[in-house]
Amino acid sequence: MKNGQARVLIENVKPCVDNGLYPVKRVVGERVEVTADIFADGHDLLRAEVLYKKADEKEWNILPMQNTGNDCWVASFYVTQQQPYVFTLRAWVDPLKTWYDGLVKKINAHTLVHLEFEEGAQMLERLAGTDNTKLRNAVKRLRNKSQYTANLNWAKGSELAELVDKYPYRRFEVYWPAEITIVVEPRRALFSTWYELFPRSASFTGGHGTFKDVIRLLPRIEAMGFDVLYLPPIHPIGKINRKGKNNNVRSEPGEPGSPWAVGSDEGGHKSVHPQLGTLEDFRLLITKARARGIDIAMDLAFQCAPDHPYVKDNPQWFKHRPDGSIQYAENPPKKYQDIYPFDFECDDWQNLWNELLSIVQFWIGQGVRIFRVDNPHTKPFRFWQWLISNIHQTHPDIIFLSEAFTRPKIMAALAKLGFTQSYTYFTWRVSKEEIIAYMNELVHTSSRNYFRPNFWPNTPDILPYHLQHQGEAIFIIRLALAATLSSNYGIYGPPYEFCENTPVPGKEEYLNSEKYEIRQYNWKQTNRMTDIITLINRARRQHPALQTTWNIRFCHCENPHLLAYVKYTDDLSDIMFTVVNLDAHNRQWGYVQLPLDLLGIDGNINVKLHDVVADERYTWTQEWNYVELDPHRLPFHLFHLTVHESWA
Repeated sequence: MKNGQARVLIENVKPCVDNGLYPVKRVVGERVEVTADIFADGHDLLRAEVLYKKADEKEWNILPMQNTGNDCWVASFYVTQQQPYVFTLRAWVDPLKTWYDGLVKKINAHTLVHLEFEEGAQMLERLAGTDNTKLRNAVKRLRNKSQYTANLNWAKGSELAELVDKYPYRRFEVYWPAEITIVVEPRRALFSTWYELFPRSASFTGGHGTFKDVIRLLPRIEAMGFDVLYLPPIHPIGKINRKGKNNNVRSEPGEPGSPWAVGSDEGGHKSVHPQLGTLEDFRLLITKARARGIDIAMDLAFQCAPDHPYVKDNPQWFKHRPDGSIQYAENPPKKYQDIYPFDFECDDWQNLWNELLSIVQFWIGQGVRIFRVDNPHTKPFRFWQWLISNIHQTHPDIIFLSEAFTRPKIMAALAKLGFTQSYTYFTWRVSKEEIIAYMNELVHTSSRNYFRPNFWPNTPDILPYHLQHQGEAIFIIRLALAATLSSNYGIYGPPYEFCENTPVPGKEEYLNSEKYEIRQYNWKQTNRMTDIITLINRARRQHPALQTTWNIRFCHCENPHLLAYVKYTDDLSDIMFTVVNLDAHNRQWGYVQLPLDLLGIDGNINVKLHDVVADERYTWTQEWNYVELDPHRLPFHLFHLTVHESWA
């Protein structure tokens, strides 16, 4: 034992990911709430502090921790710059604080405290040294026996209490044995609004769309309030084993194939499909989009079509079967004859890794700042940790979205290893109980420190059963939930705003999927759905409470079809109150309870609510309030809530 006189134990320090094996994640401006269980033997009083700093600084910032009961301690600070921070803790038994607590109790019990006065004087004298006038005056007063009676009242007063609180008596300090790292990421990591479209379907007049057509669509996307435009792979598409309409294993002449079958004799991962345009056109799209506050998210699909140049030039990067053929991708019973996966166990793995890293670097060089990564769970974890770490060393603002609808522990591992955002199970969480349980899992468990969710109601791969053969109401419900539960959300565009709902029979897949054919949309058309998207996204931009996922509080409502929740800023300057009717077919009603403790209301109630979508206003003057929602009119309320002083 290094110091047998140290008596404090520090346990259960949070935030911390796998005992510090991985960094904690925050974004610029977010609060870091540090908690720990801190205790010692006996009944002496403790002090505890959080020490934090930017990782490259020498001096620590010091925050006193507060005991919230049951030996739980807490303190919080904000990370203000996009660079790594570190923090640790220290704690000790404070004999001066213990002395003062006992002194007051003895005085109140009318016990003689002559010796106690001298004990306190000795400790204050050590703290005072030669230059602390306030402490030295307190020492003189404690030792003035002629003023003993007067000193009893003085000792119980605020002056001595403030001195004891201000000047901790430090000895035998115990430190948490490690520094915990916090990775601070750009604001876009926490708050983003995604819109997905296939650029080959972007033509206004028919035929194969181009990057220039996508540029023409930017005003529409901006008007609806999206700030990330995600494009499926833009590379040349393989011609060998090209898939046809509805995933047919044989394509007909003129069918475009799946963009995820990357590469042909026209180029590979560092090329663009010639019918989309040129690299210069793509760079122009990025520039034009950024001028409108929109980032282009590029699909990173690390796989090859059979005629990708890599297959010819580097056959050692692929798995070969006994007959000499290369193994195509499978997820039995699904077969992907048009895709060859890389063999990450090949002997030439180091050159493979370096080449894949160079692909990301190439597109960063073209201006890409966001990557949606296709099926990352089918590549080694250590590879992703290496690649993302390498990229962030020189480009810390790059965002990686993990498209991994897979087992929970795998999704969590990818997030810990560096992915900025993650697809989630929201797509299949439908009932009130499922949604509350899932949000509580995301927000109130350890995953909050590394797993940053992005909610998608649909994707090109997924038309969930609850959207199939349904009307507009369910699309509005799922949109409202995604956009208000999570600060990151996205939609697979035209099919969602036009409420496409026809599946492949018995599957969660779109019939006539755009993955295998070019679609023609009326890009000039707007409808009620586009109006609601616009209003919701406007509310997200205007209200900071909707710009984080971590501030949700569910409210009581006995109707199982009504889901109510509050989101709020730390200082309660912005409060949003959402009520959603989860029943897409029937009017639902019930009483919803206001969280009065959160709102700071302990007397008369005077709450103003403005529905920022329907532009309706209400005043609530009681804790429980009646809500009725007709899904055929509008299946949700999105209220801006303000608390006013009551006139009563």
